[in-house]
Amino acid sequence: MTKFTGLIILPIFFISCSQKQKADLLIHNATVYTVDSSFSIKEAIAIKDGKIIETGKSADLLNKYDATESLDAAGKFIYPGFIDAHAHFLAYGLGLQTADLVGTNSWDDILQKLKTFATENKEGWLIGRGWDQNDWAEKDFPSNDKLNELFPDRPVLLSRIDGHAAIANKTALDIAGIKEGDKLTGGDIEVKNGKLTGILIDNAIDLVSSKIPSPSAAHTKEALLDAQRNCFAMGLTTIDDCGIDYNTVLFIDSLQKKGELKMRIYAMLSDSKSNYDAVFQKGKIKTDRLNVRAFKVYADGALGSRGACLLQPYSDKPGWAGFLLSTQQHFDSVANILSQKGFQMCTHAIGDSGNRTMLRIYAKYLKGKNDLRWRIEHAQVINQSDFALFGENNIVPSVQPTHATSDMYWASDRLGTERVKGAYAYKQLLQQNGWIPLGTDFPVEDISPFKTFYAAVIRKDTKGWPDNGYQMENALSREEAIRGMTIWAAKSNFEETEKGSIEKGKLADFIIVDEDLMKLPAEKILSAKVIKTYLNGENVFNHQ
Repeated sequence: MTKFTGLIILPIFFISCSQKQKADLLIHNATVYTVDSSFSIKEAIAIKDGKIIETGKSADLLNKYDATESLDAAGKFIYPGFIDAHAHFLAYGLGLQTADLVGTNSWDDILQKLKTFATENKEGWLIGRGWDQNDWAEKDFPSNDKLNELFPDRPVLLSRIDGHAAIANKTALDIAGIKEGDKLTGGDIEVKNGKLTGILIDNAIDLVSSKIPSPSAAHTKEALLDAQRNCFAMGLTTIDDCGIDYNTVLFIDSLQKKGELKMRIYAMLSDSKSNYDAVFQKGKIKTDRLNVRAFKVYADGALGSRGACLLQPYSDKPGWAGFLLSTQQHFDSVANILSQKGFQMCTHAIGDSGNRTMLRIYAKYLKGKNDLRWRIEHAQVINQSDFALFGENNIVPSVQPTHATSDMYWASDRLGTERVKGAYAYKQLLQQNGWIPLGTDFPVEDISPFKTFYAAVIRKDTKGWPDNGYQMENALSREEAIRGMTIWAAKSNFEETEKGSIEKGKLADFIIVDEDLMKLPAEKILSAKVIKTYLNGENVFNHQ
């Protein structure tokens, strides 16, 4: 009898093994934040052909699947790949090859850094980015006198951290043909005592930057791959690149198709006739890694450079209320054509007047409830009477939490104690539609999504100031912040059915993190690290 029993059991054993389903990758022994509708937590994920085929308990999936690769996550934490809903991917990559002025403490500090950079880069334009006069003891804009002395023969253009102000030396101004008294719409050329200071605000910067030779294809490719490497290291798997040209989009597409550029890009085309003509003729682009269906428009400038358009004058500059960067007729015409063509409109709006202008134009064409997902990028300062326009017309506020913690030191100086209450109001904006996408605006802010999470939830700087957090009535919960960096960011891109959560049938974009962001003490959030990043089920980053 024992003999026959053994014969019966053996075939059953082989049958059960042969019935195991195939998977390419099985990760188990993890805490998996799926970010599904109930924010459920699982232990394991099975992946095949670049997609998630199941989530569940470790024991169940290990019994069910025969995986080519099995990974014990050793109790670590898995989240959907982070999606940066507002950034400048190519500009960031190109910026890695220019003078880094972030964190400089004075104009002299900048000059020293630039001299070092010029010694190492002996030819061509001297380009730098990242200075912020609000961080200096002397908070006024500098003049270009020292630049003219140090670099009499090389053109120099140094952009402020937000990209809405810059300083150019005389050589660069001469190349651009800029003279005292020149005027333009949506920009300002600063003159003091009848002399150009070199300070250019908003559209005036383009007069000089347009003279800088375009990067070569090889240079552009290097920049994109540099940006990709740093993004993967931070757990970013999709980037919204806000404001690029159609030819750049085609170049990105070619690199993606060759497998050289793996990052997923949601590309917003810049507001220019050539871009409209090209995409309207050829249509939207949608692949697994590229989505082109949106245009980026600029309503006004930035608060830090006082270019944001306000309803009332700046509290620290009487008689000055900023300006719009184009006419209202232009914004209306763009909204009209995009509504006809079925494209998404995404508008940079900082000041309460800039936001009101765009919200009212949007409402004219959206006409109430809709699913067109037109976005206001930044939605930084909102008049209390205008918040309802977001909800009434399903307008999406796309915000960057680190703007709040970068600006909080001086925002009240610009806006006053009452008006500032409608600034960086993320919770109030979230309540309008029940969801809100989050981004960084890198390279304006740091690339780290952990800083986005920290700023959204804790609303303090890295030193723990202010003690009770900044305007905490508008802090987001941890779950809301994670959703904003994943599924809600995907939704703002019309991609929530394919990414943004760890669910069956979705792209296998996810990250393994060393700490539990949902429970980690505030002071430890910024030290959390990405251990591995997976895109399409492929391991694209490993922490060394």
